[in-house]
Amino acid sequence: MVVDDNTLAVIGLEIHVELATETKMFCRCLNRFGDPPNTHTCPVCIGMPGVLPVMNRRAVEMAVKVGLALNCTVSEFTKWDRKSYYYPDLPKNYQISQYDLPLNVDGYVEIPLAGGATKRIGILRAHLEEDAGKNVHDFPAHTGVDLNRAGVPLLEIVSQPHLNSVEQVMAYARAMQRLVRWLGVSQANMQMGHMRFEPNISLWVGDPKKVFDESAGFFTPIFEVKNLNSFRALERTCAWVIDYHLAQLAERGKAWSLNQVGKQNWGWRDDLDACEFQRGKEEAHDYRYFPEPDLVPVVVDEAWRESVRSQIGELPLARAARYLREYKLTEKEADALTQDPATGDLLDAAVAAGAEPKRCVNLLLNRGAAMANQRGCSIAEIGVTAAQLAELAKMLSQGKVNATAGDSIFEKMALTGQAPSAIARAEGLLAVSDAGRIEQWVDQAVAENPQAVADVQAGGKKQKKAFGFLMGQVMKLSGGAAVPAEVQKVLQEKLGA
Repeated sequence: MVVDDNTLAVIGLEIHVELATETKMFCRCLNRFGDPPNTHTCPVCIGMPGVLPVMNRRAVEMAVKVGLALNCTVSEFTKWDRKSYYYPDLPKNYQISQYDLPLNVDGYVEIPLAGGATKRIGILRAHLEEDAGKNVHDFPAHTGVDLNRAGVPLLEIVSQPHLNSVEQVMAYARAMQRLVRWLGVSQANMQMGHMRFEPNISLWVGDPKKVFDESAGFFTPIFEVKNLNSFRALERTCAWVIDYHLAQLAERGKAWSLNQVGKQNWGWRDDLDACEFQRGKEEAHDYRYFPEPDLVPVVVDEAWRESVRSQIGELPLARAARYLREYKLTEKEADALTQDPATGDLLDAAVAAGAEPKRCVNLLLNRGAAMANQRGCSIAEIGVTAAQLAELAKMLSQGKVNATAGDSIFEKMALTGQAPSAIARAEGLLAVSDAGRIEQWVDQAVAENPQAVADVQAGGKKQKKAFGFLMGQVMKLSGGAAVPAEVQKVLQEKLGA
């Protein structure tokens, strides 16, 4: 965001995504969350002397899949490197990662912005590495170390510093979570540590149109905030750091510059609602990178790359644009129906079977979304098939059932698997348009509600509300079976409204 006419937020984001493989990156231990500590370990992932890692091919394919979806160049030749550092949860004292020859480079992703606009964010690299374990601070006198996560395949996606506001950061982060879920490469559940954020935040002080031109301005120090594990923490961190830089600029002026202060690592404290300084920022030479001697390079030939590309299909942003264009959905509807591919596939299949898109969307996003929320699953997982959805949507379009009955049929359809027509017949929900039966219900409602009748016939402010009340009484008497348009017609004739 342009903080003022002379100041621009400049943010890059590193996203660490745990890949949903069956086993770890370099051994056969299970990649599984929530089991007792240190139950999925072996000599390889706990760093015993003399062991040899073996690469997980499935993890490489997942990483290539993400790279292609991000419009990256997938390197034909890439290698593994040792990144040396010490933490208690890194028993080897080095991490197998990729340094100078990453798997995916020079890509981009389009992120949605307010008002239907998009912005292209550059992707510097998306490389594979292994995750560290986890320090557990739940004990009063010591810290525990759980190595179940050590060695889990981790994809690090590094953006260019193209994000210029907190809103853009959040749009990008959410788009990346949706993408990796869409591709089926990660659950991206932040409560389980599947996805973690590290923003690099600075301000450009100078002409916002000449960012990176050192003759036109300067950068404030770059703050890298480590290991954020929720959208809330990411949003609050970015806002706090921007405000902190503005305060330092007001106090110190150009003394608060990248050249004079450098790069720093900070951490977010939820309990303080603020960041705190951790240490000066490490540079590449601090990690003593050198080629991993125990692993062969990775060669991705054209056949392998294209085989992975064929598995990608239509991506969420493209699908949302198609829904806006072809189905005339709102942005909110299109967004809701591209949270996962299966829900959109359900809609597309129902439309292909001859149903009206809007009818299907209303069913999916009203009763369907409510049921999915209750069960903690996606709309596609509630138990409705495309054939059932199409049949019910057609029944609604043809006036065979009304909207209230449609919701009831939808729910029973999801629970029982029965055809909507069978449910409508069994439950007496088929719409009644017979004028004689509707007139009987209208007469009963009129007789039982004389005050509402008087309010309708008197006109004035109460007329509309009273007429709506009588409509509701007729629908109640009919058990929701009467066709509303026919009820309205008969009521108007009876009351002269």
